[in-house]
Amino acid sequence: MSPHPRSLAATLAGAAALIGALTANPLSAAASETTVAIATNFTEPAREIARAFTAGSGHTLVMSFGSTGQFYTQITQDAPFTVFLAADHQTPQKLVDEGYGVAGSTFAYAFGTLVLWSKTAGLVTGADTLKTAAFEKIAIANPKVAPYGAAAMEVMTALGVYRELAPRIVQGTNIAQTFQFIETGNAELGFVALSQVINRQEGARWTVPGTLHKPIQQDAVLLKMGADDSAAMAFLEFLKEREARGIIEKYGYGVPASGGAAP
Repeated sequence: MSPHPRSLAATLAGAAALIGALTANPLSAAASETTVAIATNFTEPAREIARAFTAGSGHTLVMSFGSTGQFYTQITQDAPFTVFLAADHQTPQKLVDEGYGVAGSTFAYAFGTLVLWSKTAGLVTGADTLKTAAFEKIAIANPKVAPYGAAAMEVMTALGVYRELAPRIVQGTNIAQTFQFIETGNAELGFVALSQVINRQEGARWTVPGTLHKPIQQDAVLLKMGADDSAAMAFLEFLKEREARGIIEKYGYGVPASGGAAP
């Protein structure tokens, strides 16, 4: 039995409206979800960048946060990540060299700043804080898996205080746990990323001169699981754009100059 003319007209009208909506907003038809591994120090800027990326593209990010070293292990064991934002530049290149990352996809997205921070006003006054050692515990991220922890070790060594401070060090598995040690009073002070405390008014901090440690160049890489993932590739391109770079700078990071060089 043939459909009633009015029913047929309504069906055709609905189909035309759907096609028109998709044509007017093609992103809605192509939008997808992708899974990104992100170094913990970049948590807050990543969340803000993700919101901006989704608003502009329709794609959504499923974000996991952890230490660079831990993510390296997970990725080499086939964890389902398509993009990795590391806290160093060696690990993404290593993943490419070992066949887990896409050749030519790595680039610097941020340059981190290390700070010595305490919730106690006046406790941190500069390098002398480490030399006088008027505290019981100092927190750092595990230098074996967290680049900010490795930078903290370089600073203490450069200042000639590591041997004396070694018994007082408490290690977080990543920079987020390191921050929590200080926040909860398990350590009076510690080395964290500037992005973690840039909006905190209480306490005291010393921005560590970059001359005391190697540059904290943070690289991104497209992983093999994301080689054909349009959302993953779009996200990496967005990281290079003005909007994302502005958010990165807002949290105290340097952004690469042309050619990926340090700012």
